[in-house]
Amino acid sequence: MNSETYTRPIQEVRPKILYYGTPVILLTTLNEDGSTNISPISSSWALGYTLVLGLGAGGKALENLERHPECVVNVPDPSLWRAVESLAPLTGSTAVPDYKVAMGFRHEKDKYGAAGLTPVQAEAVRPSRILECPLQLEAAVRRIHRPETDSSFAIVETEVLRVFAHADMVKGENYIDPAKWSPLIYNFRHYFGLGDELGKSYRAET
Repeated sequence: MNSETYTRPIQEVRPKILYYGTPVILLTTLNEDGSTNISPISSSWALGYTLVLGLGAGGKALENLERHPECVVNVPDPSLWRAVESLAPLTGSTAVPDYKVAMGFRHEKDKYGAAGLTPVQAEAVRPSRILECPLQLEAAVRRIHRPETDSSFAIVETEVLRVFAHADMVKGENYIDPAKWSPLIYNFRHYFGLGDELGKSYRAET
């Protein structure tokens, strides 16, 4: 297909958000009292064992990471979308900003209880992992950057230290079977899973 044969109309748009289809993450961070906070986020990318996260500047997750630079990147599958959504209006901050109150946020200390999730002690970091998430990546924060062009968020660079996965989707010893793993996708504020496999990259090893 080329531009000469593509006949569908194209128009310029200015969407309010650009979540055009990214995996959902339940980020666990350490609170002041040693308990674990859970924050749903949908801005991340990975290259090698470097994982970059986008976090809201006024959130508890960023506050926790600036004080204690460790986290777990828990990656849910589509079956957990209701648990994710139950966490969406909750904040671990005791002082909820007015703009968040107007958006329907409320303080919740026990995020695990609120979402019906189960904590698992991590091995390399202090925040706990989430048992129900098929992928759990323990990570250390290496750099936090606040863009000069937008003060509403921060870019957090982490190094993944340990990777844990549900055993039924591990192929051999070190491969995640893509036929058994499907991330929960946040697509313009709607939740989706993956469709049928279309093919594979020439670099695929499974």
